[in-house]
This record gives sequence, C-alpha cells and structure tokens, in this order.
Amino acid sequence: MLDIVSLGEILIDFTPNGTNEQGIALFARNPGGAPANVLAMNSKLGGSSAFIGKVGNDAFGSYLKDTLSNHNIDITGMATDSNVPTTLAFVQLDSKGDRSFSFYRNPGADMMLNADEVKKELIDECKIFHFGSLSLTDEPCRKATYDAVNYAKKLGKIISFDPNYRSLLWSDREKAVNEISRAITMADILKVSEEEMYLVTGETNLEIGSKKLLNMGASLVLVSLGEKGACYRNKNHFCVFPAYKVDAVDTTGAGDAFVGAMLWQLKNYKPDEIADMVLDDKILFANAAGGLTATRIGAIPALPTLDEIKICQKG
Repeated sequence: MLDIVSLGEILIDFTPNGTNEQGIALFARNPGGAPANVLAMNSKLGGSSAFIGKVGNDAFGSYLKDTLSNHNIDITGMATDSNVPTTLAFVQLDSKGDRSFSFYRNPGADMMLNADEVKKELIDECKIFHFGSLSLTDEPCRKATYDAVNYAKKLGKIISFDPNYRSLLWSDREKAVNEISRAITMADILKVSEEEMYLVTGETNLEIGSKKLLNMGASLVLVSLGEKGACYRNKNHFCVFPAYKVDAVDTTGAGDAFVGAMLWQLKNYKPDEIADMVLDDKILFANAAGGLTATRIGAIPALPTLDEIKICQKG
C-alpha cells in the first residue's frame, strides 16, 4: 500500500546560486514541481509514494527520474515525451527569500500527459491522491487529471488538492478561477495560500474565506500564511498558528513541504474523522517542515528530516 500518489508537474527550478568571477549570475539545477515536492517530503519522513506525470526525453527528464528514485518514490507512472522537452522554471529571489518564476512551458512535457498514460494501478494502491492546478491549465493533461481524480474518488481515496496558482501559466484569470473552483469541490483536503483564498472567494478575512472554502465540500481547509504561519478550518475548529522563526533564504517548496508533512500525518484517517479533528499539533509540525525548507536553496534538496523538524519544534 502506498501512502500518497500525486499527479502533475515535475520540472527543473533554476535557482540563483551566486556569481562567477565576472560577476555574472549563476543558477543551480534543482528538481521541483509542487506534486513531486509533496511526495519528496512524505518520503523524507519515511512515507511511501508514487508519482504520475511526464518529462521530456532529455537530460533534465532523466535527472528528475533519478532524483525521485533516489528519494524512494515509485516512478513507474512517469511517462516520457520524445517531442516536447522537460518543463523549466527560472527562480528570482528577493531580500526575504520570496520567489518569482519565469516558465519555459509552451509547451512543456508535463502538459502532454494523456489519460491513457495514467497508471491507475498506482491509484488502486494509495491512501491519498494529491494533485494541483498546473495540470489543469491545458489539454491533454487537464482531462488526464480529472479522469484520475474521479477514479480515485470512486475508490474512496482521500483527495488532496493544492492549487499552487501561477498566473503566468493561465490564459486568463477567469479560467483559472473556474478550474480551481471545480477541483476544490472534489477535494477532501484543500491547501491554499492567502492569495489563492482571495482568488476563489474574494475574501481576505481568514475566518470568512476559509469557511467559504470549507462550504465548497472539503473536510479540511489549510491556509498557508508564509512568515505569518498557517491556519486550519474543519467542521468544528478554526485556529491560526505562527510560523517558527527561521532565517529564510529561498521559500521555493516551503508550502509543498507543509502539505507533505500534513498528508504524512493524516494518511491513516478517514475524511469524516479529519473533518472533526483537533489538528493543532499537526499544524505545528507542518509549520516547522515548511520553515526549515525556506532556510536552504531549492525545493527537494532543501526538505528537512524528521529529526530536524523535531529539533526545530523544541526551539
């Protein structure tokens, strides 16, 4: 039995890595993509997982497959495209480590996943099926994603959704809102940023916005607040918890680490149990995972171990 199967994008994040002797910026090749990052966090904590997605038949695609394999993530569900290259993203960081992206995905291999390439045997074996909205931007990956989600729901799997909204990858804002809203109605566990909460609900107030999202059908709504922490909302509880104080250098993957740490803790519960649980200790654990990830460059290479998270929580 697999703890988590995720479907979606996997790509190369080219992350700032100093300058050369001429003062020209250098970029490090880091593996990334939110659904893959979530699995890597789960794996780092000792969980089992598998990835469904597509890379190009190129050196970047081979590197990404090797990276997941080295993290004990099943890659039998990874397809290869001989005509479209692996998706790339260049990351820019500000003085606080907050990032912005430039994508090379027009198209990218992750967009080209077909429904008949989805290895449903992996979904048969999982407890949680996780996906994001980048696989909803275009066909054929949109159909492949919804087909997989519907299949997982019919099997009674826990459905986890993190929009991970990137405006540059959508043709327009209205289309993004429509697709993200549709996906939210299918989710048991929903994680959004403050920006994504506002995008869907028009609310900046956490209590009101999280309630609106919960009313769309989820058992649990998680809202990541960056350096301010995170909050959760389920049927009977709404709580906000501060972030751990860390020296952030790169926030890439911090939200994915938070999600991966939460799913690792929730994998053995049913949606109706999650809907009524007090989750304070689990949020604090996930906050530590996200905070520690921001203290290092990259996403997957920056993910903390279980021992590091425990030490962070002890102060």
